[in-house]
Amino acid sequence: MSQLASGQPASALRASEITAHTVVCDLDGVIWLADHRIAGSADAIARLRASGRRVLFVTNNSSVPVGAVEAKLESFGIAARGDVLTSAMAAARLVEPGKRAVVLGGPGIVEALEARGAVALREGPADAVVVGFHRDFDYERMRVAAAAIRGGAVLIGTNDDATYPTPDGPIPGGGAILAAVSTGASTVPVVAGKPYQPMADLVREEVGDMPLLMVGDRPDTDGLFAVRLRCAFALVLSGIVAPDADLSTIEPRPDVVAADLADLAEKILSSTG
Repeated sequence: MSQLASGQPASALRASEITAHTVVCDLDGVIWLADHRIAGSADAIARLRASGRRVLFVTNNSSVPVGAVEAKLESFGIAARGDVLTSAMAAARLVEPGKRAVVLGGPGIVEALEARGAVALREGPADAVVVGFHRDFDYERMRVAAAAIRGGAVLIGTNDDATYPTPDGPIPGGGAILAAVSTGASTVPVVAGKPYQPMADLVREEVGDMPLLMVGDRPDTDGLFAVRLRCAFALVLSGIVAPDADLSTIEPRPDVVAADLADLAEKILSSTG
């Protein structure tokens, strides 16, 4: 169970008690479902910012470059330049400059590795294999990854989310691909994204020790990330967790539950002014 800096149990929190300086907001299942916007999300972000809070977008989706994520948010009416952190960025920090990494993932990983000063490869001997969500994974790519790992490369996953939310329901996520590579190579991966420490370090370097609120749709990812960050967790029911789910079984227990981001903003701002 997460706790605030004061040590107050998270289960005792009310919306009026959330005084976070920065809202750390997931994207998939919170702002959008694939390319479909979730109603009211843009207005909710605007209201949170107008209240003096910063909104930082933190996503486990490593498939596209940061600029593409910013552009997608902006196409939904949400300014985001400089406010996006991805699991690809966290994963790239685990590869030293000048080292070679085989990429099983999208251009977001390649961009992050190159910004780090590492060399992104399709195959061959390497120091690391970096795996993220992508739609062209096949047996040959798994073979290439396993060969590099047997040759000494460390396996790095941008995230281990088993599923990815879409308007038609969950589909296999980056974690499913990572599990296949891990099994095929008989090795245990290092995972960079939420809820793991590399992403927490990236967030804290960006915002410092300011009080945070983590907003997400996945207790096993966003909720545990809130525990890692030692901050409150707001669960929205617009993604993985269905509105009719038995919330009493969810761990870690959310501090606040809302139908969606618009409902969450209303709960917070109507009680704090």
